[in-house]
Amino acid sequence: MKTRDKILMKSQDLFNERGERNVTTNHIAAALGISPGNLYYHFRNKEEIIFDLFLQYESRTQSLLMAPADRDLTYTDKIGYFEGILNNMWEYRFLHRDLEQILDGNPALRERYRNFALLILNQGRRIYERLAESGLVEADDDAIEALIVNIWVVTSSWISFLHTSGIYGKNEDISRDLLRKGIYQIVMLEAPYLRGEAQDKLPEMKHYYGGPANPDQSSLRMA
Repeated sequence: MKTRDKILMKSQDLFNERGERNVTTNHIAAALGISPGNLYYHFRNKEEIIFDLFLQYESRTQSLLMAPADRDLTYTDKIGYFEGILNNMWEYRFLHRDLEQILDGNPALRERYRNFALLILNQGRRIYERLAESGLVEADDDAIEALIVNIWVVTSSWISFLHTSGIYGKNEDISRDLLRKGIYQIVMLEAPYLRGEAQDKLPEMKHYYGGPANPDQSSLRMA
C-alpha cells in the first residue's frame, strides 16, 4: 500500500476514535511510524487530508444512492439504502461529529460540501419517486421534498446530537447501535407514506433499527 493511502487510512481511524479536532499531523505521523516531513511530502496540512477523506465519502455516498435504471426498486433495495447510510455514518463518523468546525476551517471543502448536499438531496428525491412508482411509497411531491430534507437533517446531524444531548447516556463513545437509532428516526419519518411490502414489514424495521443491540437482520429480508 502506498504511503499516501496509509496516511489517509490512519487519519480516518484516528479522527473517528478521538475526534478530528484532537488529532494533529504529528499524531498521524507518529501512529504510522513516519516522520512529519514524510507526511508533509504527501499532504501539506491536515485540511488536505480531511479534503481527500471527504472525497472518498462523497464518492461512496453517490454510488450508494444510485437507483437501478433497468428495473423497479424493491423492498430489499430500500433496506440496502438504509444499511449503506448506516455504514457510511459509522466509517466516516468524524465528519458528522465535527462537520461545522471542519467546514469553517476549510473554505474549499465548504463549497464542495454544499454542492454535495444538493446532489444527494436530488438523488434521495429520485429514490423516493422510484419507490412510489414501485408501490412501496405513496406521497405527493411536497411530502417527498419535506421527507428528503428531514432525512438529510437526521443523517447529517445525528452523531452530533448523540454527543451533545446525552439522550442515550453520557458515554462519549459512539457505537453502531446508537447510529442504528438514527436510521430508526428515518423509518418513523417515512412510516406514514409506506405501502405494500414496506408497510407490511414496518414492525420488523422498527424493531431492527430501534430495538436492542445485535438484532437478527433476517427479519428484514424478503420472504
